[in-house]
Amino acid sequence: MTTWRKSSYSASSDNCVEVGRGVGIRDSKAPSTHIPVSPAAWSAFLKSVV
Repeated sequence: MTTWRKSSYSASSDNCVEVGRGVGIRDSKAPSTHIPVSPAAWSAFLKSVV
């Protein structure tokens, strides 16, 4: 089991994307499914949006 985190910009909204360390990303409205993302892919994504 992983701890899922959502963006601080989401506040208390239910409409957000969450990130699970070493697992992937998911939609907070559909928490039973997620998209697997490798650490390298996640790092590349973060570098491209900063």
